[in-house]
Amino acid sequence: MLSLIVKGVNYGIDFLGGTELVVRFQDNVDVGDIRAAMDRSGFTKAEIKTFGSDRDILIRTPEQGEGNAVGDRIRAGLKAQFPANPFIVQKEDKIGPKIGAELRRDAIYAVLASLVAILLYLGFRFKFLWAAGAVTALFHDVLLTLGLVSIFDGLIPHLNLEFNQTMVAAFLTLVGLSNNDTVVIFDRIRENQKLFKSMDLVALINMSVNQVLSRTIITSGTVFVVLSVLLVFGGEVTRGFAFASLVGIVTGTYSSIYIASALVVEVVTKTKSKGKLID
Repeated sequence: MLSLIVKGVNYGIDFLGGTELVVRFQDNVDVGDIRAAMDRSGFTKAEIKTFGSDRDILIRTPEQGEGNAVGDRIRAGLKAQFPANPFIVQKEDKIGPKIGAELRRDAIYAVLASLVAILLYLGFRFKFLWAAGAVTALFHDVLLTLGLVSIFDGLIPHLNLEFNQTMVAAFLTLVGLSNNDTVVIFDRIRENQKLFKSMDLVALINMSVNQVLSRTIITSGTVFVVLSVLLVFGGEVTRGFAFASLVGIVTGTYSSIYIASALVVEVVTKTKSKGKLID
């Protein structure tokens, strides 16, 4: 939370608007020389950083122009600065500020809509108290992952953690993965409530969680391995997705046990209700 308040997240061009180029030089280049070329071209506020290697450079500027005017000025500045080091443009994006604001708003709506939809579904499938516990765990997963994205952005070389549409997809994915594990635990609790009607709720939940614990570890572990490989060996564009999903699979696994179920126990204990998942 402190990192989100003080540092915030590094919004990509998808949400800020502007022009972005990814260029690959034939030989390694110094970011300082790139900065000098951009300053001479009039892009004093350009963001410049390596994009996977010292030959790949990401250049982002909030300036916009008609057609490819901004991109052409950037290319001309680089050619003048590095006449003996040819380069190719691997990607060029241009997004208007109005579209960027709409995408930021839609991204927030997408995450909130998924949480509300899950709340309604689980409220229908189980009971509202259990659905509230599951959504609280999901909210925790999203918030914690977002905070870690903010903390690690810029700390690890070649780890692109800018918040773009790919990162939004990662958050929606982790919501689904975390909720899947929670539903499995809740379903086992419901089955055991039918079999052990007189058992204390805390003991019953503890037994149910332990019964599905091996399944949870195996399932989450396989996903963890795949995401780890994607994070290490995947391209620069997918590393942000892999990092957010990797954090999400860890938080989603333990939140299903220590937040979703525990919250229900806390409420049931204080209200002296039965806390059943079935009527």
